[in-house]
Amino acid sequence: MFDIKENLKKLPDSPGVYIHKDKLGQVIYVGKAISLRNRVRQYFQSSKNMDPKVRSMASQIAEFEYINCGSEMEAFILECNLIKRYRPKYNILLRDDKTYPYIKVTLSEEWPRVVKTREVRKGSDRYFGPYSDVGSVNMMVDLLNDVYRLKRCSRQRFHKGHRPCLNMHIGSCDGICTGGADHDAYMERIGLAMDYLKGRGRDIERYLEENMKKASDSMDYERAARFRDYLLAARSLHEKQRVVLSGAADADAVVSIGGQRAAVFFIRDGKLQGRETYQLGMEAGGDKSGEERKELIKEFIRQHYAGMTDGPAEILLEEEIPEMEMVEGYLSELWPRKVKIHVPKRGEKKAVLDLAVKDARDMEKTIEDREKSKEERTRNLAKEIGDVLSLAGYGRRPEGEEYRVEAYDISNTNGLDSVGGMVVFNGLTKDRKAYRRFKIRTIDGQDDYGSMQEVLYRRFRRAQAGDPGFSVLPDILLMDGGRGHVSAAREMTDAMGIDIPIIGMVKDDDHRTRALVYIEGNGFGEIPLKDKPLLFKYVGTVQEEVHRFAIEYHRSLRDKGKLSSVLDEIEGIGPVKRNALLAHFGSIENIRRAGREELAEAPGITEKNAGDIYKYFH
Repeated sequence: MFDIKENLKKLPDSPGVYIHKDKLGQVIYVGKAISLRNRVRQYFQSSKNMDPKVRSMASQIAEFEYINCGSEMEAFILECNLIKRYRPKYNILLRDDKTYPYIKVTLSEEWPRVVKTREVRKGSDRYFGPYSDVGSVNMMVDLLNDVYRLKRCSRQRFHKGHRPCLNMHIGSCDGICTGGADHDAYMERIGLAMDYLKGRGRDIERYLEENMKKASDSMDYERAARFRDYLLAARSLHEKQRVVLSGAADADAVVSIGGQRAAVFFIRDGKLQGRETYQLGMEAGGDKSGEERKELIKEFIRQHYAGMTDGPAEILLEEEIPEMEMVEGYLSELWPRKVKIHVPKRGEKKAVLDLAVKDARDMEKTIEDREKSKEERTRNLAKEIGDVLSLAGYGRRPEGEEYRVEAYDISNTNGLDSVGGMVVFNGLTKDRKAYRRFKIRTIDGQDDYGSMQEVLYRRFRRAQAGDPGFSVLPDILLMDGGRGHVSAAREMTDAMGIDIPIIGMVKDDDHRTRALVYIEGNGFGEIPLKDKPLLFKYVGTVQEEVHRFAIEYHRSLRDKGKLSSVLDEIEGIGPVKRNALLAHFGSIENIRRAGREELAEAPGITEKNAGDIYKYFH
């Protein structure tokens, strides 16, 4: 057992990073310190003067670790990396920043391309973004490729006599693969595309406006509509409002929105080009004091810009943040230029910052109203789910806490090629990163109950084995089906020693959810949903989502030609031996139950085949 008092005595009086963990061993907070000894001890002193959030976190610390660093800057960088790695509950987190798309110009290639990416890597490639409007990014990539006739294929070498694709024949590409393109002219066009992405130039917009008008005048309305859509996308990403700074100044203005979001306003070539908003983790939510707001903005800047290979020379803020010089040094090391974080008091920069603050405050009211409405729906939904659990003999969660719901469905074609889908909802919100897919291995034919049991077994076996992708357990299991599905699921969870409420989603004759079923005592209870509109809509949404997810997985495998008997996944078992096994045993289930000697009795099955088959199923 970890002895906190004894380990506190061992802390060094030197810079480093400390990692707090709860009783389950999960990382709940990562921090840095100039003196690990002094900083870590503070969490285990009197909690009377602690912030409520810190008090809550300190009460959950069961153990801690620390990493010595050579300097405060080294600790600063390591802390940032560990926060991104562990995403601790009590740290300020930039939510889903890594999923925002960038526009990438592949300067590392002889003939660069303009592509969308969600991954930033160090090197000579140039990245623009991140952007929150994915649709406009897709449109912008298509726009630049069409207007400047850029190379679209990823292939770097072409053999003699290579046949060009359709893009060359329709004039959308110079036919680089034929060896006849002018490299200098091509690089000039790449430079123009990059100028536009930097916000320097209206050439594309003029080009689009002229071609839209020409296409419309010639009654080619489909072509005109395409140019119109491109024009709207260009303006969406780079709306030019007015000149705000003299000279060719590049800067970002970062402001806080209600303590839950941050907005970044982009100033390029002296002009305000656009704005992106970013949501921070739930632990960062709520009204913030001045010091908390400053800390939040510091963490946002550190996490938001850390993944970029380049950025603006100046960042404008409303107020100074903690460790401002250290953050400047950190960004200056990341980017090929010295970065200045500035709090303007007067002049043009103060004017543009005031404009950004006013815009952020206008957004705040709308966001607050939307959040209040969502919070009310979340509370009401939690109450209705709590009512269902009470009827099923389970306790409620504390008021205000969301339920984590996992829903399951099986998809197949006339009993063949079965797959399972698992979706996760945290309250009203879909947790798409937690979705999981399963190819059914041990069940053959139309057996939804058996398939569901296999999926649940594999899901909870992975959790029991410590797989981090399955370690978070749900508060409720929702089955797409009625009493039979609930009974089958309960058999499996009982056998594995897992006690989680299992609820069935029952459909009517029109395939719409009409009720929930649950096990009570020796029988079943049923809850009609016609008088519970919020729960009715929520359950319907969950049911549609898990059904969609399972079907899409099944279709994707079918379209790729990857659906077949599970026997095809076993090394050495081809179509002939697969058919011999099915003919001899009658079903996959019988094959699964057979021992090695029994398997070897099937026609054409060697002892090695029998061993491989047995190992696969066991």
